[in-house]
Amino acid sequence: MIRDRADLRRLHLINALFASATGDDLYLADQIKGAITFSLAELASQTAAHPEFAAKYDADFNAAAAALLAKLFTDLPRRGFFHWDAALTPTAATPLFARAELMAGLRQLAPYRDSTLLVTNLRPALIPPQKRETSRRRRDYEEALAFIQDLTAARTTRSANLQLLFL
Repeated sequence: MIRDRADLRRLHLINALFASATGDDLYLADQIKGAITFSLAELASQTAAHPEFAAKYDADFNAAAAALLAKLFTDLPRRGFFHWDAALTPTAATPLFARAELMAGLRQLAPYRDSTLLVTNLRPALIPPQKRETSRRRRDYEEALAFIQDLTAARTTRSANLQLLFL
């Protein structure tokens, strides 16, 4: 089976996100990717007819993967999970609102020794795909990445094993 670049990217994304469930087995990751793709079959057929829908398909695929990951971690009682969508509101990715959301998430994860903090749509929130990538937008994105990493490191205890994932 010949795979296109986007399909391989999705497969590696699923393999990385679900490594604890798949054990880095690409066959199992492909099964999970297939299930997510099946749930988006109607949008996939629309994307085939209209290539401009590709960004929406990617966003919906990422959202479905995040929801499945949240369900997986909910079933693991000793592992914490928090998902923050930076594109939820137009101001969500600004430093003030981002700090408030992330602090709420870090408080929720504090009781767990092992936890995962998933940040989605940070890049599209700060560098919208329909707009030009300017140096200011790029700088804002890089500063937001550094801010989230620094805040997470500062507010997590040394004994905690927190995975910070950007999607």
